[in-house]
Amino acid sequence: MSQLPPPSSTSTALITGASSGIGIELAKLLSARGYHLTLVARRKERLEEVAEQLSGDGKPGADVMVCDLADPEARGVMVGTLLGGAREVEILVNNAGFGLTGRMFNNSAERHTEMIRLNIEAVVDLMDRFSPGMVERGRGGILNVASTAGFQPLPGMAVYAATKSFVLSMSEAAHTELDEKGVVVTALCPGPVRTEFAEVADLSGFEANTPDRMWMEADETARIGIEGFEAGKRVVIAGNLNKISAAGGRHLPRWALLPLVRGLYGRN
Repeated sequence: MSQLPPPSSTSTALITGASSGIGIELAKLLSARGYHLTLVARRKERLEEVAEQLSGDGKPGADVMVCDLADPEARGVMVGTLLGGAREVEILVNNAGFGLTGRMFNNSAERHTEMIRLNIEAVVDLMDRFSPGMVERGRGGILNVASTAGFQPLPGMAVYAATKSFVLSMSEAAHTELDEKGVVVTALCPGPVRTEFAEVADLSGFEANTPDRMWMEADETARIGIEGFEAGKRVVIAGNLNKISAAGGRHLPRWALLPLVRGLYGRN
C-alpha cells in the first residue's frame, strides 16, 4: 500500500529537472499512477514534448513551467504561481541538478556557485515553500534525488559530492521530522546512470575506469526510486553494486578510501 497521498483533481506532482534522464522517467511513473504533473526545467521545447507524451487518452495531464531554478528571483515567481494556483503541490520531486569533474582549482567559482544554488539552495527553498501546506493537510511526499556520491568525499568531484551529501543528510533528518505529520521524505541515491548528466559532468574518465555492470539506465533507477518512495523509505539506493559502494563510502576509513576514489575519477 502506497504511503503517498492519492491522486486528486485538486493536486499536482511537481517535478524539477523533468526534461531529461531520470526526471522524465519519474514523470512517466507518477503519471501512470494517476498523478497530474507540473514539469519544471529550463528547456521549454523539451518540457512540452514530455508533457505531450503524458497528456490525452485518459492520462491525468501535465503542465509546463520554464524556470532556471538556480535563479532565486525566477524560482520565487514559479513558487508564487503554484501557491496561488488551483492545484496543491502534494508531491514534490527535487531532481534538478548537475555535476562537475576536475580538481577544484580547475573549475570556475561561478560554475561551483551555480551548482550549489541548484543542487542545494533550490532543494531547500522548494521544501521550505511546499512542506508547510503538506503538514497542514496531513499528507504529502518529497522525493529528493541525491546520489551515492553523497556517502563519501570524492576527489575529482569535490563540490558535487558535497552538495549531494547535504541533500542526503537533510532528507534523512526531514524524514524523521515529517513522518509523524503524514509527509513522506525519501532520498533517492543513484549511482552511475547513462543520462545527459554524465555528459555534462564529463564522466568519461570515470566510465573508463568502471565496469559496465555498475552503470544503470534511467528507467530502472526511477522505478526503484518510486517504489521506495511509495513504501515510505528514508533512503533508496538504486542497484546492489551501488549499495555495496555506499556502504564502503560510509564505513571505510578515509585514509584508505580517498586514494581509491581519486583513482576512479582521474587526476585531471
